[in-house]
Amino acid sequence: MLSILIPVYNYAVFPLGLEVHKQCIAAGIPFEILCQDDCSSSFIEENCVIEQLSYCTFLQNAVNLGRGNNRNSLIQKAQFDWLLLLDCDTFPRDSFFIKNYLSFIQKPMSNLVFGGIIYHPKKPHTPQLLRWVYGQKREALSCEFRNKKPNSRALTSNLVIRKEIALRHPFPESVSDYGYEDLSFLSNLGQQNITVFHIDNPTFHLNLETSAQFLAKTEIALKNLSLLIQTKTIKPNESKIIATFLWVKKLHLIQFIAWMFQQTKTITTKNLLSDNPSLLLFDWYKLGYLCLLQTLK
Repeated sequence: MLSILIPVYNYAVFPLGLEVHKQCIAAGIPFEILCQDDCSSSFIEENCVIEQLSYCTFLQNAVNLGRGNNRNSLIQKAQFDWLLLLDCDTFPRDSFFIKNYLSFIQKPMSNLVFGGIIYHPKKPHTPQLLRWVYGQKREALSCEFRNKKPNSRALTSNLVIRKEIALRHPFPESVSDYGYEDLSFLSNLGQQNITVFHIDNPTFHLNLETSAQFLAKTEIALKNLSLLIQTKTIKPNESKIIATFLWVKKLHLIQFIAWMFQQTKTITTKNLLSDNPSLLLFDWYKLGYLCLLQTLK
């Protein structure tokens, strides 16, 4: 019936595994939970305890595969026809999480469905504020809003998909670092006329890295995006930053934007690390850094 696949990296996955295990037992369905640690730099011994739960397996990679390739590896090991992809730092909003997906699986309207993501309403301390503000404004979207652009507004942190589809259209192997592997994966499915169906069945995103860490990860992600732009993997209409970058390129303004970014980076970064980060400045940071990458080639 359902294989629950949870890639793990530097995070305690047992609470999530225990919750979905409890819900699957209550639902009375055939299931398995596969957790695979991607050679964490800070291994958490508690994660191994998940193997004490029935139908649960904890695996460890000898080398780091990267987010997309780790998911590909889990997909190949799954035994059931339907897969639930969950990020290790998420947690179901309610006790009907699995049952809600089962209702979809039993009467499928699509080959994949995204339940959404939400954040706890309590404002975190300043060092973690940028990630929370970004999540609240750009990721925690209503089901109705997500359905208007189904593939570009989905994430793979809480996604149910048929195994045959995931095997036929795997995550891009070229993207081994953090960032945009999910958009590339979902964009490719869209190009094959495989559309994400959206429902209201969210998970909380729990792991709020510091604003400085989030900026550093954003730069890594933009290096991936630069590669995806080169290979034309993602259509411009599925990513606002790609559409904007291509518009800047058409106007021959890449060098100028890159220069402006370097001149304003210090003051922009100061705002993004503050207690009132601006998402408009965050968009400028991403565009400027992407243009800078192009000038360094």
